[in-house]
Amino acid sequence: MVVSLACVACLCLVVVVRGDPCLIISEINADNPRLDTTEFVELYHTSGQRSSLDGYTLVFFNGNGNIAYKVLDLKGHSTDDRGFFLVGSVDMLPKPAILLPPNTVQNGPDAIVLYHTSASRYNEKMNVTAFGMVDAVVYMTRRTGGAEFLAETLTPGEPAFVEDELTLEGDESIERCLLSEDRWGFQVSSPSPGQRNNCTPPAAPATIPVITELKLGGGQVDGFVELTEAPAAGPLALVVLDGRTDRVSVSVDVNLVTSRNGLISVNIEKSFMKGDDSGAVAIYSGRAVDFPLGSPLSQIQPLDAFVFAGPGNKPSANLTETLIPGREPYQLSNSLREGGYYLSRCGVATWARDPGVFWEAPQTPAQPNQCPWPKICPHSMVTPGGTDSPPHLPPWGNGDFLINELNTDTPGAAEDGEYIELWHPSGRRVSLQGIWILLFSAHNNKPYREISLSGHYTTSKGYFLLGSDRLVPAPSLRLPPNTIQNGPDAVALYRSPYGPPSASQRGIPTKGLMDAVVYRQRGSDKEAQDLSKALTPGQLPLLEDPEVLPGDEALSRCRGLYPYDLSAFSVAPPTPLRENICPRPPPAPEGVVISEVASSHWTNHNKQRSFVELHGPPRTDLRGLVLSVFDQEHSGTVIAMPLTGSVDDDGLYVVGNVTGADQTFLEGSSVPARGAVVLCYDLFSVCRAGTALTNSSLRDMLVFSENQQLLSSLSSSRGRQVIPAARSVEDGPVSLSRCSCCEVRSPSSWTTSSPTPHSTNLCPSSAFSSHIDLCLGPLPSDAQPQLPGDCSGLIQGKRVAEVAEYLEQKCHCGISALYLQGANFSCVSGWLRVWGNIQALSDHQKALIIQTSHTSPSSAQGDFCSAPTTGRYSGTASALGLQIGLIVAVLLLLGLGAALFTYFYRRRRPMDYYTMELSEHAEGLSDL
Repeated sequence: MVVSLACVACLCLVVVVRGDPCLIISEINADNPRLDTTEFVELYHTSGQRSSLDGYTLVFFNGNGNIAYKVLDLKGHSTDDRGFFLVGSVDMLPKPAILLPPNTVQNGPDAIVLYHTSASRYNEKMNVTAFGMVDAVVYMTRRTGGAEFLAETLTPGEPAFVEDELTLEGDESIERCLLSEDRWGFQVSSPSPGQRNNCTPPAAPATIPVITELKLGGGQVDGFVELTEAPAAGPLALVVLDGRTDRVSVSVDVNLVTSRNGLISVNIEKSFMKGDDSGAVAIYSGRAVDFPLGSPLSQIQPLDAFVFAGPGNKPSANLTETLIPGREPYQLSNSLREGGYYLSRCGVATWARDPGVFWEAPQTPAQPNQCPWPKICPHSMVTPGGTDSPPHLPPWGNGDFLINELNTDTPGAAEDGEYIELWHPSGRRVSLQGIWILLFSAHNNKPYREISLSGHYTTSKGYFLLGSDRLVPAPSLRLPPNTIQNGPDAVALYRSPYGPPSASQRGIPTKGLMDAVVYRQRGSDKEAQDLSKALTPGQLPLLEDPEVLPGDEALSRCRGLYPYDLSAFSVAPPTPLRENICPRPPPAPEGVVISEVASSHWTNHNKQRSFVELHGPPRTDLRGLVLSVFDQEHSGTVIAMPLTGSVDDDGLYVVGNVTGADQTFLEGSSVPARGAVVLCYDLFSVCRAGTALTNSSLRDMLVFSENQQLLSSLSSSRGRQVIPAARSVEDGPVSLSRCSCCEVRSPSSWTTSSPTPHSTNLCPSSAFSSHIDLCLGPLPSDAQPQLPGDCSGLIQGKRVAEVAEYLEQKCHCGISALYLQGANFSCVSGWLRVWGNIQALSDHQKALIIQTSHTSPSSAQGDFCSAPTTGRYSGTASALGLQIGLIVAVLLLLGLGAALFTYFYRRRRPMDYYTMELSEHAEGLSDL
């Protein structure tokens, strides 16, 4: 059984070397039902013969920490006579060459890497590296995830493969199979250790027929085409085209009654399918009368197509680019066989219209295809030493593919410079599997071309270019000249892994829509209303105005990373596969700061909404400023919104999902529970996701997260910028409000309050102040790692924000540093005393603060807290006075002790008078 289309992922797909055989990781079984006693890793040498494994090392990496947990030096081993080599559990059959204890191979997220270089370079606990790598498989389960770093390092551009234990009954394994041409991938199938993998092409959907077998030229037997039945597709026509003239040679209706085992065979007269010429076979929706003999190539997109090139007879570029865009024709060999060519669909690629999935194989009418095991390598041969791993890129959030630039009308009648440029916000190589581009005409609101991008990749900088054949630089997918219409029309980008979006949706498809651009010519504003309503609602079509610039021009994304946001585009010089050249925004507005932030995730109150309020000089034009929102869970940007309006007369501007907002978030977007809000200037050059923010671009930043990865991605170097926890004091909606304007990026400027969009913020007020005298004991050492257990450090450093956090642990009433502006602090023996006036937001909060004061243990105050002193932050002087007093007392006690000792000693030992008399006589004689 073949894994469903959603589960097929490709790995390690780089330049192939057909001429030289190589060693590959062929199959992995990392997770067995119940006890893991039949785990294995299968290597295969594509020569299909015995081969030495000297110089190879197999390393197992743990995705939790990305370090090696098992290293196997393969020196002295070799593959068997068929090219297979097994490493596995002791209970496995056939018996592995290297035995492992049960449960050795971890289930994921993990990686298994084959290296070819000095074995001494690799050891357990080593960090993951691509240095010397020959092959790699990164895998995970649906329950685990978390293999992003391994995939970025070992298989850039490809996600980790998901070993889905629900795909099959019993056990399953990850098996390498050829996708198309020389591109390999993996699928889940029944384990086959030491045997050929079960690489069965995926079952075709009921709505789209696909070609499964063909016979071309040779002998007296007619050619034939075998295809899958698709009852839901309606009437079908099979059309054969001449590769030299691009005209119809023959067309026949497909008779569904002749189906056997779900397959339909259509015979074609041998003169129309010669093996020594070029041509094409295409399946269309419709009937044969729609494609009469001798008619030119239809511009209707086929459901499936096969284009072939005879020896020395290459089909026209128009035929290839229309029927199989982005693919190459199947090249027939120079020697025509007696019985002709028998070709079978053997590649497991899920996309249609790709001759690369066909191989020469025995004819099997109405039966599963018998495909040979390919003998080509899925990677470049690696010499000892190899290449180092690519640099690890910062997280880029959950952004998906975007239309980045569009050139629909080029100077001259040839129109051979048209193109569509896509971009992925990761800025790196990414697979385009399951991605489609649809070109819509406003005259009938239907796609006039549907292009599958499956099997393609972006460049190392995230770009993908499709365009005219003569475009420079050369596009990855070539289109016939004058393919992209000038307008009013639309270009739409979809994620549709199961086939063209139009096949499963009526009208203008919207399911799976990722981005869209509706454009027009002068005077055609109203002709694209239906396209605009479906693809870019509420927006006027763009005008690619030829009078803006001399020469050619394009519609370039310049002011935002939102999908289907036409305000992000400007008319600019064409820059295919390069950074867009955008008009400079107006001078940066001065004095605009973030004033209030709320997230719909902070409480369950029915009035809790997400919004960001800005404060600045009244009537300030905000153009050039960009509001970005970061989510710590996605480690990247979730909102990047260019601001378009002006500050109102009260100095406020609100963005979000609240009544009266000046700008609204796009549907599905909101402020996250933990993250950051950033206000910066000039999106495309300095505020793009992942770009380091500079002082010249950053206008304000509010971080409500302690996630170090997020802080690092924001290039935060200003110390802790974590604001008070968003806590509802009165069981209502909550926001974070700036109350000390305008010390930019200072956490002490913020406090929790009730939301007040478009109104003055609610801040602590002296009207609700209370006199308190608190004596708070030391925090336990494990209570809060970021706060010291001894309060003396807080007082000495005068870190009022941390004192507020210290108090909040006792009070749980929403206290921040702003509440303590009129309070005094002292510290004795690690006990913190706070006395004086503390402000509050309301009577309710005031009562909570007073309650905390009353519940503070009285004995603690008498035993540990000193009397108040007149100055603020008096803890240092009190501690120093106590130390001096203790020293003086000790000295006095020592002196008193010495005096008492002398007194008692003399009383117990009276004077010797005889000695005294002799002394007196001696003194008298000395006088004489």
